[in-house]
Amino acid sequence: MRKTLTQIFIVLLAIVCTYVVVRYMKIYSFAFAWVLNFSLMIFALYFMETLTTPLTAAYYDPKKWERGGRIYELLGINAFRKLLVIIGWEKVIRKSNPLTKNTDALSHLYNQTKKNELSHLVIFFIVLGFNIYVAVEYGMAKAWALLVLNLLLHVYPIFLQRYNRPRFQRALALSRRR
Repeated sequence: MRKTLTQIFIVLLAIVCTYVVVRYMKIYSFAFAWVLNFSLMIFALYFMETLTTPLTAAYYDPKKWERGGRIYELLGINAFRKLLVIIGWEKVIRKSNPLTKNTDALSHLYNQTKKNELSHLVIFFIVLGFNIYVAVEYGMAKAWALLVLNLLLHVYPIFLQRYNRPRFQRALALSRRR
């Protein structure tokens, strides 16, 4: 019950925060796009920390066409991974989720890819709604900040989770065999 109340509180707080951002910032500005994306990511992080249900939907299973990761490589996932290293994000993530050969650690990383993907997917659709509204109301030229940040902050991270998950799955299977 307490966990459910915490989740409801996080969602309500996210709605209030988003309302305040919409009310007091120009909805077509880069600052708005930046604040909206990062505030939603913070709320999604806290929400996902309260989520204990395993994400077992077939959606998370690697599809045949993406198993080798070739499609994601063609879409530039390796450049995105290099960008994460350059800006220092990879180092921050590895402190909280270290890569080890331990089965429990690999299982945690595997499940974390699902949680991260879900949070980025939800935020992507929320920001997409704002993006469509701004494009219709103010024109496509004013919607570019939302579109570019949505791609960089959510679409590519989703691609990265889907690119990494089969690798973690193989490593986890090897670790369990030993």
